[in-house]
Amino acid sequence: MDPIIIILIGTFVVLFCIIVLKLHAVISLLLAALVTGLLTSPEMIYNYATHCGSSPDEAHNLSTLLIGKRLATAFGNTSAKIGILIALASILGTALMRSGGAERIVRAILGLFGKKNSALALLSGSFTLAIPVFFDTVFYLMIPIVKSMSIRDPKKFSLYLMMVMAGGVMAHSLIPPTPGPLFVAEEMGIDLGTMIIGGLAVGSITSLTGFLFAKWANKRWDLPMRDTPDISLDDLKQFSSKENKDLPALWISVMPVVLPILLITGNTISQMLSAGKAGLLSPTQQWFVKFFATVGDANIALTIATGFAIYLLWARLKELTKFKQFIYESLTSAGVIILITAAGGAFGQMLQQTGIGIRIESMAANYQLALLPMAFIITALVRSAQGSATVAMVTAIGVMSGIGNSAGLQFHPVYLALAIGCGSKIFAWMNDSAFWIILRMSGMNEKETIQHFSLLLTVMAFAGLAAIMVLSKVLPLV
Repeated sequence: MDPIIIILIGTFVVLFCIIVLKLHAVISLLLAALVTGLLTSPEMIYNYATHCGSSPDEAHNLSTLLIGKRLATAFGNTSAKIGILIALASILGTALMRSGGAERIVRAILGLFGKKNSALALLSGSFTLAIPVFFDTVFYLMIPIVKSMSIRDPKKFSLYLMMVMAGGVMAHSLIPPTPGPLFVAEEMGIDLGTMIIGGLAVGSITSLTGFLFAKWANKRWDLPMRDTPDISLDDLKQFSSKENKDLPALWISVMPVVLPILLITGNTISQMLSAGKAGLLSPTQQWFVKFFATVGDANIALTIATGFAIYLLWARLKELTKFKQFIYESLTSAGVIILITAAGGAFGQMLQQTGIGIRIESMAANYQLALLPMAFIITALVRSAQGSATVAMVTAIGVMSGIGNSAGLQFHPVYLALAIGCGSKIFAWMNDSAFWIILRMSGMNEKETIQHFSLLLTVMAFAGLAAIMVLSKVLPLV
């Protein structure tokens, strides 16, 4: 069976289960993953595995696995990536809000930028943070601040929420050292400095477009703030009415947010500076590289930050019963989010195993389009089909490396790399784990998440493509 038909069937199953049958997202996604896996033949799985670089034996082992094993492995792979992070982020977010730390940060932001510029402050802040830090982590750290800021003006909740998303998602696919743009730059022989400057330029344009779309969407669609398992609206209102003297100090409030960013960024920089110099580093330099490699791992960095947040919560409460209750509630909320995102990841991996990437490569070879739109479309198709932006970028660069020789381009290859990055943002939906993280932690439903997340990314992606095509003509750099 053609991979495209299998993907259409899987998509129909998940939409039918959620919209018509009103089943829980976890059940719907697992059923869709099961159907997709059953329709995928061993030959398709073998071809997918070898295409991804697996040895013939590894590919054969994967293709002969029973559907239950493949589904469980896919579920576990996603959970391994995000499970600890979500649990820690849930505790951190709850502790920040329940202690009043998030409220204290919001007051500092409003004091520094003014209420009128608060949306732009969130946009620029999340964009900057997402350069060294994965978008998921940025969202975990920013969502308590969004909620505390929105309680003052609930009608701007969707605006503030989209500011964090608009700033964070584009940096993830345009600016190294995140894996997608880093891999594309290395494969195309693009200098990292050039890739970073190009990513910053195009990312600024797409983020500004996201800001304009968010302003429009905020007026068009009403997105109410809702109680979430980590905190109720009444509790948020109580914190917003407190005086500064009743809130924790600013330095300890920002520590759970700033510390993981510093540690992760330190690891990123140390790895970049030490790359290829293992035998040339002094003992002190080697110690720093190992130190940041340990504490700069996202799981470890967030563990340390969560420790500060827990201390902050205990210092403000000093009541064991409430302290334990808040931690328990945060973990309960995290458990549901982990289940949903892992199920979404399993569905995405089942879609990947159909060989949709290979199918799109063969289709691309038969249609001669302009290189920049072609790179964009190929990446967009793979992203929408299987859910992973990084996989979409890797697939697209594999296709384009066989079609376009950088020596024959009439513009710098960085524009081709940036077109691939923008294409990876097209319509992230239910097969993307970030979709479910945003849905659950913000209190939105599926329709609202498509409106405020999926459409936002799509608008920004097309704006990025337009900007890249104009820049490649006006400033070809060759």
